[in-house]
Amino acid sequence: MSRKSCSNAAGFTLIEALVALAIVAAVLGSIGTVIATTVKGTRSIEQRLALDGTAEQVIAALPARGLLTPGRQAGALAGHRWRVDVAPMNVAVANDAPQTGRFVPLAVTLRLQSPEGPAMQLTTVRLVPKPAP
Repeated sequence: MSRKSCSNAAGFTLIEALVALAIVAAVLGSIGTVIATTVKGTRSIEQRLALDGTAEQVIAALPARGLLTPGRQAGALAGHRWRVDVAPMNVAVANDAPQTGRFVPLAVTLRLQSPEGPAMQLTTVRLVPKPAP
């Protein structure tokens, strides 16, 4: 009678199976990290787009150029808190330059705060007609 050798046995050893499981776990962990980063980035973009949309609506609702006066306005829109500060700009003009402009520049600063926490600030310039002397 002949004895069969165990070296011909088909299948995996316990060590081979554990190595394969470790490789699969590492790959799945990497995929999970990529998905989490993508979700976080998508949420950040959505919040930024919501802030941008609200900023457009608030800026569009400002009074017309002739009616815009220095001061502060505040409110809420779509859950976002906003504040608009309008102030005259300090424009450096040479002492010998004539003051013949028809308009006065006003700095308009918009601050928005999202309910989730992110905030943004926009500053723009509006030209208003110079008051009649």
